[in-house]
Amino acid sequence: MQVTPQEISAAKVPHDIFLSNLIMNHILLFTGIAAFGGSYIKFLILIPLFSFIALATTFYKASKVKREDSEFVYVHWQIARRWSVLFSAVLTLLCTVSLLGWLGQQYGNMMKEMVYALIGGLGILPTLLTVLVLVVIESDSLHYARIGELPKGARKRYLGEDEPVSAENQAG
Repeated sequence: MQVTPQEISAAKVPHDIFLSNLIMNHILLFTGIAAFGGSYIKFLILIPLFSFIALATTFYKASKVKREDSEFVYVHWQIARRWSVLFSAVLTLLCTVSLLGWLGQQYGNMMKEMVYALIGGLGILPTLLTVLVLVVIESDSLHYARIGELPKGARKRYLGEDEPVSAENQAG
């Protein structure tokens, strides 16, 4: 598959959006707000808010990109969309656990420490682990976009086609 520099540039966009969300929002912004202490804890709500905006952008643009325009760009948007679905589920878990913890403290007489443990263990920890794993996965996908290739198995998953057999594999 021959790709143009314009296609390479367009294929990097979904990975850049996703990685920016993960690194700048979920790692740097979270760390920055958490470092200021309890008086700024209410600003943590900005992190899932910004994240849902980035994810919505990815879902919207992935649904608008057409396979006929460029299969290469189309596949890279679908790769980012796939991991965005997973990350959306993890963020939904975080928001649900946080809401239940807050409700438990407000109406269920749960101690503040118990709520922090609940939110930290069942919400923040899975989110941070997912962020770290997805940074590695998306960095790899971005690398493939930069060199003008598709990750192994992407052609079959997103285009329903078998991988082309290279000359090296035919000779061996």
